[in-house]
Amino acid sequence: MTNSLRPHGHHSQPLPPVQEPADGMTAPRPSPTSQERPPGPERPPAAASKPAKSRDPFFDNAKYLAIVLVAMGHAWQPLTSDSRAAEALYMVVYAFHMPAFIVISGYFSRSFDMRKDRLQRLVTGVAVPYILFETAYSLFKRWADDDPTHPISLLDPWYLTWFLIALFIWRLTTPLWKIVRWPVPLALALALLASVSPDIGDDLDLQRVLQFLPFFVVGLVLKPEHFQMVRRREVRLLALPVFAAALLVGYWAAPRMSSAWFYHRDSAQEMGFAWWVGVIMTLALFGCSMVLTACFFAWVPRRHMWFTALGAGTLYGYLLHGFLAKGSRFWGWYETYDWVRTPLGMIGVTLIAGAIVTVLCTPPVQRLFRFAMEPKMNWAFKRDATELARERAKSGAAIR
Repeated sequence: MTNSLRPHGHHSQPLPPVQEPADGMTAPRPSPTSQERPPGPERPPAAASKPAKSRDPFFDNAKYLAIVLVAMGHAWQPLTSDSRAAEALYMVVYAFHMPAFIVISGYFSRSFDMRKDRLQRLVTGVAVPYILFETAYSLFKRWADDDPTHPISLLDPWYLTWFLIALFIWRLTTPLWKIVRWPVPLALALALLASVSPDIGDDLDLQRVLQFLPFFVVGLVLKPEHFQMVRRREVRLLALPVFAAALLVGYWAAPRMSSAWFYHRDSAQEMGFAWWVGVIMTLALFGCSMVLTACFFAWVPRRHMWFTALGAGTLYGYLLHGFLAKGSRFWGWYETYDWVRTPLGMIGVTLIAGAIVTVLCTPPVQRLFRFAMEPKMNWAFKRDATELARERAKSGAAIR
């Protein structure tokens, strides 16, 4: 991105209204008519039309658990060369943790359009953090890896920043996906073409942008009832043997298949295969990822948990934990401490990674790094006459 999706005995309860954090918008409650309004002093118009905000804990739980799996996967990667079991677990988790997170990102981008406030939020919440963290990661590599010549390039995302540039591009294209007749097949066709096109290059990490695109488009077309379907008891029970089978297949495939397929970073030819292998693998991995993502959603808790509030800070955890993940390689921690390659050591590394990313999602860390992740940049945008008139009207009402 566990407990069951909801307390027992409430399997038919519908999903509550969901706040869409991708755009910061919610549908306002309809104001009562004069016949429906109860007697008493009239409320000011601003209070009557104030939108109701609510967050569905299911999605915050899913985002938090997905980010924890991302951090654990990064902690396992140096151990996969020595352990077939670690490689199998790594491959299974990589098959669905980013797809699940991207599906959620698409789901909360459904209302995105070219409206001014949403474009401004896209710039301040995605583009600006991309610029800042791409620069920070490049400087960190120069220092920590003793690589003073490492370039600072906004056109060639390094490490985790690919997701930000991908999200920027995906969200800008959202209006197009909302008007085409078959959005998911079209997105999948683009992913197939990308997987057999080695000339795309590394600019803006377009291979990943295109190969992960179908998961974002799936999120765009999903509706609340689709998430309701995976929460049924029979789906949860079916998810257990599916995950078990995936682990067995992963254990079989570990010495036979490169985990680089799950990165969606290169074409088939760049990985040393014929072009048609890219077509087969892209289709097969898309199917496997969607099945495992559905199984993951089936077991995401539906109710408020101790970690639910951390779901609002998952992008903080995602970007900040990368410094420690890369630093552990640069500073040779996995070679210095032999205990990490023992079974207990691998469990310890897993718990440490989960604990670190959990701390990085907490509100104090969010407040500390909000200047970079959610900067207020009103000074950078024009203000139209309608907005100025609205503010003057509010000020006048407040004075009266």
